[in-house]
Amino acid sequence: MRSFVKPHLVKLGLIAFTALATAQAVHAQDAPPSPEEALQKAVDTRQALFKVIDFNWQPVAQMMRKKAPFDAAAVQKTAARVEALAPMIPDVFAVDTRKATNVKTRAREGIWSNAADFKVRADDLAKAMQALGAAAKTGDQAATMKAAQGVGKACSGCHDNYKDK
Repeated sequence: MRSFVKPHLVKLGLIAFTALATAQAVHAQDAPPSPEEALQKAVDTRQALFKVIDFNWQPVAQMMRKKAPFDAAAVQKTAARVEALAPMIPDVFAVDTRKATNVKTRAREGIWSNAADFKVRADDLAKAMQALGAAAKTGDQAATMKAAQGVGKACSGCHDNYKDK
């Protein structure tokens, strides 16, 4: 009987130990971040959004610089993706990082002190992307590249006012 009980107790002990270790690991992950960690996470999130936007924009940028052949389907894809991402821009700036001391950001104060205009700028980007997608659907390269310039103006309108160089 002893040999039957001992292996089961060992297995039960290992299962209990594993469950306890897992519970402690999950509990440790639930610990709230420090204020600086929360601010850094906010900055990381918005920088990630802009990296995704830039990743999607690069094929069109290459076409504008004549470093890639015109591809209306690729432009449509870019326009649809960035149009969907643009409304997220004000959302990722919900956390005000102006007072962060150990967080590196190029976001300017106006994002929070003039949030309504900042949102309008993000909306302008979405509208410019919508126009770009419509132009690309026609297959007209000249009209599409003109619409792409409108996207550039929308980006600059925000960067010039709300981003440090």
